[in-house]
Amino acid sequence: MELAEIKHSLAREYIQQFTHEATTILDSFSVEEILKYLQAVTPEAGEEILLGLTTGTTANVIENMSDSVFIPIFESLDSNKAAKLLSRISASNLNNKLTLLSKARSKSIKEMMEYPPTAAGYLMDTQIITFNPDNKVDEVLSKLRTIGDRKILNIHVTSNKGELLGKVFIQNIAISSVETKLKDLVEPCESIQAMAPAEEAVELFEKGKIINLPVVDINNHLLGIIRSETLITATQKDASEDVLAMFGAGREERALSSPMFAVKKRLPWLQINLATAFLAASIVGIFEDTIAQVTVLAVFLPVVAGQSGNTGSQALAVTMRGLALREIHTAQWWKVAKKEVAVGFINGVAVALTTSIIAYFWSSSFGIALVIAASMVLSMVIAGFSGAVVPIILKAVGQDPAQSSSIVLTTVTDIMGFLSFLGLATVLGSALGIF
Repeated sequence: MELAEIKHSLAREYIQQFTHEATTILDSFSVEEILKYLQAVTPEAGEEILLGLTTGTTANVIENMSDSVFIPIFESLDSNKAAKLLSRISASNLNNKLTLLSKARSKSIKEMMEYPPTAAGYLMDTQIITFNPDNKVDEVLSKLRTIGDRKILNIHVTSNKGELLGKVFIQNIAISSVETKLKDLVEPCESIQAMAPAEEAVELFEKGKIINLPVVDINNHLLGIIRSETLITATQKDASEDVLAMFGAGREERALSSPMFAVKKRLPWLQINLATAFLAASIVGIFEDTIAQVTVLAVFLPVVAGQSGNTGSQALAVTMRGLALREIHTAQWWKVAKKEVAVGFINGVAVALTTSIIAYFWSSSFGIALVIAASMVLSMVIAGFSGAVVPIILKAVGQDPAQSSSIVLTTVTDIMGFLSFLGLATVLGSALGIF
């Protein structure tokens, strides 16, 4: 084996075993050298390398990556992380790369990369250059000279995990020793979450002399930059509109909207809700004979339905927030559902103990207390599951989860609450001495 091959083999083993440390070293290599090492390591190690490289380097590496290296890495990479990496490359290259992936994976990544016109992320530029805190001044200057962009007034520093640490002004770099590291020069900077309202970005610009506003995700990972010229261009489109309209927001109902506009928006959903209410009522009608024999069961019906409804609403709120902030995507439905089922079961047991004690003293019936306890656990588990999967299903089929999730969920929780309580009472009534 030649000396060059031995060196390459040792380097490959080092990268494979100490990927995190090796990434810092690789960041100073040429794109061709980085690609050569990516071809030699596993997809898992390749993922960690890409996530650890600075932004500008990552973009060049991905754009020049061969299909045989790109596909295994991005097919297994989490959609959130994949979207973050692919947002760095040009639109034409992005489309070419996404066609290499499976339809499901491509769709999931695209969803993560889309921001509504009302969000700050819609205005950001993802083509940015970042540096590590251990980069020296001479390394920074060398890269900036290569870029040749005279508009860069400050640079942003990120950790090896992509977390925003702060900014460094170019003048501070220019007057510092070439051996000075960025961690000695970095200072805190304002940032905004990608899903925050766009008007918040305007407010931050108006507060002080902010030239470029970093955009981060909920974990403070740097996603892009909102440049001042972007906001100026947006506001010039229609100076008479408010900030929300200037950023392309739709005209929805406001507090002072006309009554007919409000009716047009609300009435269809009220009619749908009426139909679902009759559906839930029909479940009660099925067990009319059971209620006639044990009228006290009617007293506890709202208790079971109410608790399952609250459980479902909690799960719905958390899931909706996760979808809105891009914390989760549709492919993770089972993971989210399992978590909410577990929460529903534990809370159900705790609530069932309290409810059964109250029911026992209220009705003087151990059988009714046992039935309501069992139905409470069952209905709350189903409600937790429904609260998680309903908005995800609506999102997957192209519907707006915020518009119709609550109606679907209310129907499910009411029906399952009534069905579990009255069904168990009917089936087990004789055995437990309820009748």
